[in-house]
Amino acid sequence: MNRSTATNLVLVNLGTPVEPTAASVRAFLHEFLSDPAVVDLPRFLWMPILRGMVLRSRPARVAHQYQSIWTAAGSPLRVATERIASQAQLLAGERLVISSAYRYGEPSIDTVLGRVDAAGTGPIIVTPLFPQDTDATTGTVFRRAREAAARAGVAHRLVERLIPAGAAGYIEALAARARAAFDSAGYEPDHLVVSFHGIPVRYDAREGRRYSRDCDTTFEALLQALGWPRSRATLAYQSKFGPEPWLKPATAALLAELPARGVRRVAVVTPGFVTEGLETLEEIAIRGRDTFVGAGGASLLYIGAVEDHPAFIQALVTLAAD
Repeated sequence: MNRSTATNLVLVNLGTPVEPTAASVRAFLHEFLSDPAVVDLPRFLWMPILRGMVLRSRPARVAHQYQSIWTAAGSPLRVATERIASQAQLLAGERLVISSAYRYGEPSIDTVLGRVDAAGTGPIIVTPLFPQDTDATTGTVFRRAREAAARAGVAHRLVERLIPAGAAGYIEALAARARAAFDSAGYEPDHLVVSFHGIPVRYDAREGRRYSRDCDTTFEALLQALGWPRSRATLAYQSKFGPEPWLKPATAALLAELPARGVRRVAVVTPGFVTEGLETLEEIAIRGRDTFVGAGGASLLYIGAVEDHPAFIQALVTLAAD
């Protein structure tokens, strides 16, 4: 492979603490919550709150949550992201040079783009691993990529490419994960909750509702792929942070309400997270299950992330090739 003329594909995930300790979580949260795309309050107001309150009280609790999902190989998000990149490289062969990077933490977008041959001629495709488009995820990735590419002298080669919310391979992988979970459990649940990461209502309105529309697109495409009745499914939003109104219904509140509606067995799928992490394994598979069962439900079936499902890997490679 002539690496100077090859097409580079950089797959960017959110990021993760290096280890499940309060110190590591504090460093990660400081970078994450300092990003104006994530918290857009005036800096003079937000930064004292972040440093004086949030980073004092939150890291120890979040570190404990990370400890409940950490594996011998490390952070589930990092392990899965690297596996996605390696499987995509195997499929692409010499057509692409594929790297993984993180918006927060290392290897950062700056680090990865700094390794690209500045004298090369091949395009550098940056793809956020977020199929639903909002400034807090895809937007901040692309901005950072532009800045890093300019510093590395490769801005003229940068290509920004999104994973469409209804991409066929992505939806196929989601549906396959759901079917496999139903088969493994030996039953079909009474109700399917399709849970996306929430954002403030104000953010969604400012962006012309493109995020909530993308969530709707994924939701409807998944139901169609599964042949699942709309009456037995609910789109919800999780991971609320801060006091202002976020998109609803909230996943946690919904799981607490469903048993009273006669739902005994629920399944939850989290399409906005293509890799496992704190928001899936701890927030849904542990706390979400406790909430549902505590409210009188019989069982919560967590449907795993698409990760390196062959259909999703093919979709990524095809996206770059196109």
